[in-house]
Amino acid sequence: MKDIKLICDEAVEWLQKQVKDAGAKGIVLGLSGGIDSAVVAALAKRAFPDDLLCVNLPCYSNPADEADAWLVVKALNLGNVKTVVLDEAFDSMKRLLGASENDPKLSLANIKSRLRMVSLYYYASINNYLVAGTGNRSELTIGYFTKHGDGGSDLLPLAGFVKHEVRALARYLGVPEEVIVKPPTAGLWENQTDESEMGMSYDELDEYILTGQASDAVKAKVDTMFARSEHKRRTAPKFIPTEKQENN
Repeated sequence: MKDIKLICDEAVEWLQKQVKDAGAKGIVLGLSGGIDSAVVAALAKRAFPDDLLCVNLPCYSNPADEADAWLVVKALNLGNVKTVVLDEAFDSMKRLLGASENDPKLSLANIKSRLRMVSLYYYASINNYLVAGTGNRSELTIGYFTKHGDGGSDLLPLAGFVKHEVRALARYLGVPEEVIVKPPTAGLWENQTDESEMGMSYDELDEYILTGQASDAVKAKVDTMFARSEHKRRTAPKFIPTEKQENN
């Protein structure tokens, strides 16, 4: 990125325009303790210093992630912050659904992500805010997000940046180094990391996205993940009968 200051200024103006065009007042986002949410929080703070709500939403989460979230709060001077512990809601949902510990791990973990989305949209509704998502280009490309979970948002400020570009933004914006260098994780289960779940490093993924260069194994994996996750990046297909198509 040639001019990181210009990019950040443009991102702030973009956020302001999106919120204004929607007739909203500000932004709400989930603050996870990870680099992506920290960068979005930093940009949103510049765009809406008095109308930003950051919500920490632990759900049987690693306490270290919450500690990192508070590091971000202090470093970025984020004033309006809430913590909503979702452990009880998660247990209730599993009980109501008849979920079993023998269910696929990801199916259970995605309940956490979707409970977080419900929480953010509640706060967005009562404050007339928009929900800022934290997905970056690397994750969006391969569908590494939960549909209607962390993929549920009104705005995606990082959609144009691969992971190593997000790190550069983080350093410019004053995100704590501990948050920048720690292994990225969605925090869905103990010891889970993004790269172990993706089956490749972010550096490999970023290189392929930006240059088309990668090992045959990485190319095949990314191409397959991109194709299979296309439904996650588009709105639901709509069936239109032939006779109605002809009348339009």
